[in-house]
Amino acid sequence: MTPTHKKKRVLLKLSGEALINEGSRGVNPQSLKEIATEIADAYKNSNCELAIVIGGGNIWRGVRDGGGVIDRVNSDNMGMLATVINAIALQSAIEDAGVPTRVLTSINIYQLAEAFVRRKAVRHLEKGRIVIFAGGTGNPFFTTDSAAALRASEINADILLKATQVDGVYDSDPRKNPQAKLISRITYADAIAKRLQFMDTAALALCMEKQLPLEVFNLHKKGNIKKALCGEEIGTVIY
Repeated sequence: MTPTHKKKRVLLKLSGEALINEGSRGVNPQSLKEIATEIADAYKNSNCELAIVIGGGNIWRGVRDGGGVIDRVNSDNMGMLATVINAIALQSAIEDAGVPTRVLTSINIYQLAEAFVRRKAVRHLEKGRIVIFAGGTGNPFFTTDSAAALRASEINADILLKATQVDGVYDSDPRKNPQAKLISRITYADAIAKRLQFMDTAALALCMEKQLPLEVFNLHKKGNIKKALCGEEIGTVIY
């Protein structure tokens, strides 16, 4: 990928924390509006097809919130439901910003969203709709990072974009180590070997197998989503 590379089909991975203020839970309407407006503006100016996978950590994080009382499978199922809530909220906000959007979910909840069918998802993209994939992979023990890598592979995305809380991938946690260094480019093999904690290993392995480029960048810098969709290299590129 070069700074002038134009992407035709993109999958954007958002964390549930994108919809809240730091330290809070649930969905913050102002944060939701800001992220939806930026996504809609970026989409309108990018001339690409856009799919989104969103996490549910702002509402429920399976491993963290089960507390030893709720077993892992049920806790992960609750996390999948949390992603559906976020997806419906994001759909509403993006459509309010002027872009038609569809939610497709991997769990059967047909009153609220369409079931995920690969051909249906691709057709929505071809018709100019943003597609939000909810429900993770539909299985416990898998993160929404793995869901993003899976869906990006299924729809033959040109690149997977991961919007995070920091500027990209560092050699150590920048929130704990002020001397951490930003890595601009790295191979999947090196990222896995060095155990860099920006994405789970299953997701990285799938991206590597599919030869799917991954770009990790700071969600909170205004204009970054537009830059990423329009082909500008920002943050870290994993190839």
